[in-house]
Amino acid sequence: MADEERARARAPLWRLSPAQRLLEGGALLNSLAFFAAMPFAPLYLSEHTALGKPAVGAVVGAVALTAAFGGLLGGMIVDRLGAVPLMRVGLLLYVAVYALLATARAATAIIVLFLLLGVARLMVEPGAKKLLSQVADGEGRVFRVRYMTLCAGAIGGPAIGGALYQVGAVAFFAVPAGFYAAYLVLVVLRHADLAALEPIRSRRSRRSRRSLGPPPTVRGRASSRSPVAATLRDRRLLAVVTAGIVVFFVFSQMESMIPLYMKSRYGDRTEEYFAALFITNAVLALALQLPIDRVSGRLGRNVMVVAGALNFTVAFACFWASPSSLAWLYVGIVFWTIGEGILLPMPDMAVHEMADDEHKGAYFGLSEVRQLGFFLGPFAGGFLLDAGTVPYFAVMGTFIFLCVPLLLRRTAAQPSAPAHDENARVPDPT
Repeated sequence: MADEERARARAPLWRLSPAQRLLEGGALLNSLAFFAAMPFAPLYLSEHTALGKPAVGAVVGAVALTAAFGGLLGGMIVDRLGAVPLMRVGLLLYVAVYALLATARAATAIIVLFLLLGVARLMVEPGAKKLLSQVADGEGRVFRVRYMTLCAGAIGGPAIGGALYQVGAVAFFAVPAGFYAAYLVLVVLRHADLAALEPIRSRRSRRSRRSLGPPPTVRGRASSRSPVAATLRDRRLLAVVTAGIVVFFVFSQMESMIPLYMKSRYGDRTEEYFAALFITNAVLALALQLPIDRVSGRLGRNVMVVAGALNFTVAFACFWASPSSLAWLYVGIVFWTIGEGILLPMPDMAVHEMADDEHKGAYFGLSEVRQLGFFLGPFAGGFLLDAGTVPYFAVMGTFIFLCVPLLLRRTAAQPSAPAHDENARVPDPT
């Protein structure tokens, strides 16, 4: 009965506050820019440099690795200096890098510029997520909306990038630069609104650093304790980060090993079939998020975590059966998209729930380590697929369940804290 009342009380997922619309609009511009360029990065590097396939893969993978391992540093800077200033610098770097890529012809310059995209990402992502967390509800459902903006970018971005890639480098890189420039203008014009979202304690701590007064204390202790220690000793956070690595490890198979598996079955028709599969996945991911959110309100988080893992397992079974009928691929992509829609937003939702305002940047920064799954997944998947389809699908179909106990750990009891009105942005007395 309580579950039904909670489900009825949930506001529709699309009902966003002005601050949420502002942040989601920026996320959409970011997503369009990313998907307009990065899916074509391996092609561009192979055509304009002398790098072999492994080196091309290393450069593209390094963009994610830079953001993954630099995320904690970026998040700490966000907590110290503020999300909005760092976002402005990161977005300006994005614009500069894409503008330079439009004119760069030397292989070394192209490689360095692609690596700088990872640096720009670690400046923008932790701050954007921290601000979004400040305006999210208790469950962090707005991160499901953010996932939907990523899906929209995954639909529109490649269509834009694919058309411009044939035109030339200047047009191909100028459009992502334009998207990031629009995002930067949005942040600059709405600076006051965005800055007001930051925790009042963070703003006070920045003012206290500009003055010569002592740092604020909390129950006799300095509140400026090491953010690294505060972040790394939270075992629930480390569990969520590990769960994110597991989910991304499995999720990365769609764009890496599944096409290779299909190639061995369908030959020259693979590109056609996979393109249709990828588009179906993106459209379904966008369409299914609202029903997933509604069902989640009724069934609860624990059931949804298990359901997400189970859907991935069923999807792998369908892909395995696809040689008997092409239809199994499309049945599989439905289950895959349901599992994706449930599990992919959950790490950010978990970080939102467990991080206090003072350390949200560091928490979201550390959570970027889950990008490591995009690097390890194709690497391990290649070895498994070489060993045969049976070990590949058996391992992937069961490996996803490792995320279940890790995600459920975030439900552990948290230290009690006095209730406060988050909209008032008053300091937490504890």
